Amino acid sequence: MAIFRTGGTAPEGTHVVVSDISPYGSRDLVVEYDGVTSVAYLRDPASEAVRGAVWLANHVPAPAAVDLGRVSAGMVPPMPASATRHPSGRPPLNPAELGVLWFEEGDGVALLERGELLAVIPGWGDPARGMPGYARDALGETPLAWPLAEALEGLGPRVDKAGSYWRWRRGEGAWETFQQFIMGHLDTRLGPGARYWDAGGDLLPTVGITEHPPARDRAYTMLSTVGMSCQRMPTVEQYVEDPGSYARIELAIATRGDSKQAARLFLWLARYPWHSVTWLGHGHTAKWYHEPATFPLGHAWQGVLMLADVRRLPGPEVPDLSGFSFGGDPVTWLWLIPITEAERRIATERGHEALRAHLTAQRRSWVVG
Repeated sequence: MAIFRTGGTAPEGTHVVVSDISPYGSRDLVVEYDGVTSVAYLRDPASEAVRGAVWLANHVPAPAAVDLGRVSAGMVPPMPASATRHPSGRPPLNPAELGVLWFEEGDGVALLERGELLAVIPGWGDPARGMPGYARDALGETPLAWPLAEALEGLGPRVDKAGSYWRWRRGEGAWETFQQFIMGHLDTRLGPGARYWDAGGDLLPTVGITEHPPARDRAYTMLSTVGMSCQRMPTVEQYVEDPGSYARIELAIATRGDSKQAARLFLWLARYPWHSVTWLGHGHTAKWYHEPATFPLGHAWQGVLMLADVRRLPGPEVPDLSGFSFGGDPVTWLWLIPITEAERRIATERGHEALRAHLTAQRRSWVVG
C-alpha cells in the first residue's frame, strides 16, 4: 500500500502551499497541506509523476500508529507520535517563510523555513522503495521521512554548495566569464576559433558551440560545446563512487564535412542530461530521436557513441583537451562517433569496449567524413 501518491491530482481538500520549478524545467516541487499533514512532492512537471516525496509536519496530535484509513483513502497519514519532534502537532507552514533551493544538478531540492533547512528530497530518493526525503521534524527512519539531523554531515555541505552556485550563476557577468574561460582553454589547445553558435532556448543550461577550422597540423574541423560543464549533470552519484570525476563534461566532434551539420548533434545532446534528468559518460550511446533520414551526418547512422579517449581508434593524433576544471571538478570532453543501429546494439548487448573493437576492425576513424 503506497504511502504517497505516485502522480495525478491531489485529493479533494488539499491546498498547495508552495510550488516551484527547477531552473532546467525538468522537476517541480509542490508542498501540499490538507489540514492534517504537510507533504512535499518532487515531480516530473510534464507527466506529474512523483519522483520523490517527504512528510514535513503534523498539524494535529500524532496517533500511536500509522492511520491506515487515510492511506487507503489516498491521503498521507500523520507521522506516528514516536517518530516526530512535535507529537502535539505544529501550526500550518507559512508560504512567506518558505524558500526553495535546487541542487546544481536539478534533480534534488531543499526546502527552507525562515532560512533553516526544513527538508531535503535528493535525486536518488524513491518513496515506492521506502526511500523518502529527509525532514527536520522526523525521528528515526520511516516510509514517511528520514531524519534530516542524521544526514546533515553529507547534505549540509551539498546544500551550502548549491546556494553558492546559484548566487554565482545569477550574478552579473557569470556566464560571460565562464564562456571566456573555457573558450580560452580551447584556443590554447586547438588554435584560434572561428564561428560560434548559440544553442538557444530560454531554459538553463546555457550552451554554445565553438568551431576551430583546419590548421597547419590539423586537416579537419573541431567542434565543441561550451557550457555543459558550467553545471554538474544529474544522477551521476547514483552510478559511480566518485561523481566529481564524471559530473562535468563537454562534447566534441572532429569532421571533414559540413560543420553546421555536425553541430546539429550538439543541439540534440548538449542540454539532454538536465532536461531528461540523466547523465552522459564514457562508453554511453544515444539513439537519434527522429527518422534515420534526418540524422545530421547521413542516413547510414542512427546514433552516436561517446568516448573520453579515442586514441585507440584509427585516425590522426588526437588533440589533448584535458586540463580544464570548474567548481573543483575536472571537465571531460566526450568525443561523438556516429554509429549504426546494429552497432548501438553491440554496445547494449556486449559493452562499449566490444563496439570500440568493432570500429577499430572496420578501420573507422574518430574523425568523421
